[in-house]
Amino acid sequence: MHKLWQHLRLSAPSIRWRMMLASLLLLLAFTLLTAAALEKAFRSHAEATRQERLQAVAYLLMAATELDSNGKIQLPDQLTESSLMLPGSGLYAQIISARSLWQSPSSLGQPVTFVSSLPSGKRYFSAIDENGQRYFSFAMGVTWPTDKGPVPLTFSVSEDAKPFDLQIQQYQHTLWRWLAGCAALLLLLQVLLLRWGLQPLQRLATSLQAIENGDKDTLEGSYPQEIQPLTDNLNALIHSERARQQRYQHALDDLAHSLKTPIAVIRSTDTADPHFPATVQEQTSRIETLIGYQLQRAATRGAMPLSRQTQLAPTITRLISTLEKVHRDKNLTFENQIPATLKTRISDGDAMELFGNLLDNAAKWAAHTVRIRPLLTTGSLSILVEDDGPGVADPAAVLQRGVRLDESVPGHGIGLSIVSDIVASYNGTITVGQAPGLGGACFEIRFPQVSH
Repeated sequence: MHKLWQHLRLSAPSIRWRMMLASLLLLLAFTLLTAAALEKAFRSHAEATRQERLQAVAYLLMAATELDSNGKIQLPDQLTESSLMLPGSGLYAQIISARSLWQSPSSLGQPVTFVSSLPSGKRYFSAIDENGQRYFSFAMGVTWPTDKGPVPLTFSVSEDAKPFDLQIQQYQHTLWRWLAGCAALLLLLQVLLLRWGLQPLQRLATSLQAIENGDKDTLEGSYPQEIQPLTDNLNALIHSERARQQRYQHALDDLAHSLKTPIAVIRSTDTADPHFPATVQEQTSRIETLIGYQLQRAATRGAMPLSRQTQLAPTITRLISTLEKVHRDKNLTFENQIPATLKTRISDGDAMELFGNLLDNAAKWAAHTVRIRPLLTTGSLSILVEDDGPGVADPAAVLQRGVRLDESVPGHGIGLSIVSDIVASYNGTITVGQAPGLGGACFEIRFPQVSH
């Protein structure tokens, strides 16, 4: 049981910490991607707003612009956009033609570079880094009608990017505060959900610890459908392990008890008695038989819920091949009707011992034919071993250890008892009757819940 617990113990890091780490990484990646997407969207919107603002200023300048008879650009002393009249206000403008140049009072003494000229109908917007400062610049080219013909003009408006950068920084601070708060809340909810979701596994681990400490015998209570098969198999595995330990203990107890009689007979026989060698040989043979029987009982694997399924046909084929040689003088016919696709959870060793005893017993009593065939029903599998011998007069007694219904047939009377023990270890049943068609004995072995 300790090895079973060690095998099922959650290794470090535990499932909870793995899921917590995965959730944390996923939440971090989601937060970073969300922040990047929102910041990009906000920046794009803010830049578009800046472009619309500078374009509106350019339209105001166009509305206020006049050309005199010499083609010189004339604007009123006071403009609608008051920022253009204040030196160093951060908003600057320039109008340029082939003959004239006008700059807003705000640009006096400021290291601002404007777009020199643009073809009529063209527009330009960009962020410019110059002289250690960053500006948003908008320019558009127009054709200005005059009495002397059209004059190409380029309207340029620039704005200091510091207010824009400050706005972006404030947005970033607000965005990260909210995202950090939401992430912390989501992480807390995730911890609570993980604790609730993993509670059945924690309960399973606690129950296993209680079983290891001897406080419980099995896993009790109901579990979610995802792990209910696991708990059922664990209970079956625990039951199988305890049944095997009991078989070991019972076999040792029975062996110790059974050996007392032959040893007492040998000790009580005088060595000078002329029958002493025969007595020793007889009791030694009995001791050997008892040891073999009890060892076979202890070695029976029994039902293992997690064991893999194995094909039965190869084992039966090997047994029949051996028995054909052993009973060559009887010229028997062995009818093997076990299909190659039939699979059981009986181990190879148990199957060899179980069907070896049954087939050997049938061969000893058969006149001409021994038959083995399956009988499939819903949720169970039956294997029938039949012969055309005289049959069994006392079906209940034939399965008892040491009982031989006919002393003329060689044997020790323990083979069918071993069969009964093996069948019981797999939660099966054995019945003895008459073989239909052959008329001899029929041993039916039925195993529950065996798939094929």
